[in-house]
Amino acid sequence: MTRARSTLGGVILKDPLSAAELERLRARFPILATGTYLANHTLGAMPVDYREALTRFTDEFATRGVRAWTEKGWWDSPTTVGDMLAPLLGAPPGSVVMLPNVTVAEWVVASCFDWGGEKNRVVYEAQNFPSVMYVWEAVQGAEVVTVEHSDQLIDAIDERTLLVPISHVQFKTAHMVDVEAIVRRANEVGAHVVLDTYQSAGAMPLEYERWGISFGVGGSVKWLCGGPGGGYLYVRPDLQNVLRPRLTGWQAHARPFAFEPGAIDYTEGGMLRYAHGTPAVPALVAAGASYRLIDKVGVDLIRARSLYLTQHLIDRAQERGVTVNSETRPERRGASVVINVEDESGMEERLAAQRIIVDSRPGAGVRCGPHVFNTIEELDTLLDALAPA
Repeated sequence: MTRARSTLGGVILKDPLSAAELERLRARFPILATGTYLANHTLGAMPVDYREALTRFTDEFATRGVRAWTEKGWWDSPTTVGDMLAPLLGAPPGSVVMLPNVTVAEWVVASCFDWGGEKNRVVYEAQNFPSVMYVWEAVQGAEVVTVEHSDQLIDAIDERTLLVPISHVQFKTAHMVDVEAIVRRANEVGAHVVLDTYQSAGAMPLEYERWGISFGVGGSVKWLCGGPGGGYLYVRPDLQNVLRPRLTGWQAHARPFAFEPGAIDYTEGGMLRYAHGTPAVPALVAAGASYRLIDKVGVDLIRARSLYLTQHLIDRAQERGVTVNSETRPERRGASVVINVEDESGMEERLAAQRIIVDSRPGAGVRCGPHVFNTIEELDTLLDALAPA
């Protein structure tokens, strides 16, 4: 396979992977042998590493039983797996705990604050993922301020703002927000940024620590290729032992196996303080295997190839007169491309019948999410099905 070219900001961009490298990588993802899989923005393709990790888990369960909680590290998996993920988030060790999903993570954050005072505003944009908005609309005492676009967030953050829950990359438009500018404004008024990196973790380098966000949330379902059940929460180290989350449980107790009744005595010096009930070990150990693979491939390489693939898709779509509904600027573009069609769900099903897997969102279009292992030929297959040349 020759290395194709595309333009990026007037610069010729070459494929950063050789044909041999790409072939070896593709062999780790079984679904690629069954058709054209371009839905990594919604459910990242499963690597064989994930299946192998689940097999090890079942072997441990079968042979060690209850002893596996300590002997195989099951009990500590929310933080040990969190430490595996931390480098991919640009976060220090000991700052990430695994939770079931983003919704739970946002509720844990909400439970850390008093909502009875005047500083009770939650500011976000209308493109936030709905489940996140459902959380904040349900927080008793919170005054939610919604702006139409991320460009309006800074002006909306005022002295009464307590939290700013934002998506790093928006799920409908693939637009990437300016995190640092929002954090600077939040710091000026003593507000906290809650950054949702569901649509960016695993697809590009992240810098939680340098950005100075207070909280980070996300999940493993998408570009991390870690399947469902692997949500995560980052808490800035200087805040960890200050906050007292009311959404809690026995794993957050300083002495969980003392089974003490009454109010919780929070554990100190670790992110288990933000855990709650018994962890979903199979999901966590399998997600951890995917993190290792993503880290081995390298997020810098993944981002470079993402820009190469998405630029090709954008350029070729526009050449065919197809409208792209998502962000096109490379410096503000996530890893997916949204293509305008009249009947989103119908087109999704028609493509699936041709073994081309994408997805759609109402009012947005067909969403295409090529990952590092996808090919130019697969993108052209999609375009040929949407708009023959």
